[in-house]
Amino acid sequence: MLVSDESPAFTPARALASTRASRVPVAQRAATPASSAWREGDPVGRRQFADLGPFALESGGRLPAVRLAYETWGELAPDGSNAVLVLHALTGDSHVTGPAGEGHPTPGWWESMVGPGAPIDTDRWFVVAPNVLGGCQGSTGPSSPAPDGRPWGSRFPRVSVRDQVAAEVRLADLLGIRTWALVIGASMGGLRVLEWAASEPQRVDAFAAIATAAQTSGDQIANFHTQLSAIHADPGFRGGDYYDAPDGEGPHLGLGLARQIAHQSYRSAYELDARFGRIPQGAEDPLEGGRFAVQSYLEHHGDKLARRFDANTYVTLTRSMITHDLGRDRGGVDNALSQVTARGLVIAVDTDRLFPVAQSERIAEHVPGAGPVRVVHSDYGHDGFLIEADQVGAHVADFLGELVRTRP
Repeated sequence: MLVSDESPAFTPARALASTRASRVPVAQRAATPASSAWREGDPVGRRQFADLGPFALESGGRLPAVRLAYETWGELAPDGSNAVLVLHALTGDSHVTGPAGEGHPTPGWWESMVGPGAPIDTDRWFVVAPNVLGGCQGSTGPSSPAPDGRPWGSRFPRVSVRDQVAAEVRLADLLGIRTWALVIGASMGGLRVLEWAASEPQRVDAFAAIATAAQTSGDQIANFHTQLSAIHADPGFRGGDYYDAPDGEGPHLGLGLARQIAHQSYRSAYELDARFGRIPQGAEDPLEGGRFAVQSYLEHHGDKLARRFDANTYVTLTRSMITHDLGRDRGGVDNALSQVTARGLVIAVDTDRLFPVAQSERIAEHVPGAGPVRVVHSDYGHDGFLIEADQVGAHVADFLGELVRTRP
């Protein structure tokens, strides 16, 4: 998931005030584009591009050419010892930090963590953040042109977490980075963090896996399945070939509904009840068919995502999470974790109902170089890894400081 634009502080009074704030109803907004993917000719912004060449996939498919979009901050040390890889979550991208502007309609999604003087201090560290393989913000994905010049659409092959990491390995090669001082990411980004540590042990000195898992559970697969079903059921999805559809006739309803389903797992039951409870939306009367404020809140987030993302990418990346299993062909999850040689920081959010604390405890228990799980206390659930910037930042800064102090 991507950073929320909600204020971290909430009270019943603040919640009531926010529900009374004027907001254009979703039905009255401008028609939603069929896709909001970045396309050739759009403003580049801070993006850089790496052409990785032909790419064989775990599924047996093949991409004739792969490109990754990425951004960097800071300067790489002459000996390459200060490189940090930041891996984004499901609806994130390479724009980790920096203002909104041409090519970047929103500010960086982790500005509390990356930048001058931040826990990952770009005056000290060289930070690289790629848009994931299968993404929609400059990297090769379903919205990218296939060899015939048309978007891949339904023809885009399935990609796995291991495919995504293999592409990032090639990016590191092109950048001349042999070893990462730290590979860090949360949620879906955390899946790739662990895959990096397991598949490329000689290239990862340390990792930070935040609010994530070594293997998706049955509960998570069920949650992801309902999101995919919402997109597939939208007639505007057209089996994945909707890129030439006029505004308002793409799969925005299905994508928005998928986001609503997901958003419930991003926040805690406590927060939704304390913040919204049974407050009606504005002057609407639920007894007469009106909405509660929490319904409007979910609709708003669904509509917002549909205006900045791509349905096929959502499907592609969600499928990669469903199939995620660090232990596949490695003797099981526990054995795979026990073979990780990098030092590890494992962070969980105590109210996370998407990636529960127990999944982080499993990582910390079996990785030899990981200490006990650092637990972030939050009322906000999974999104706590973004909202509780002081807690998460302190853990990351402490870990990086310890790495520097104990380097040979």
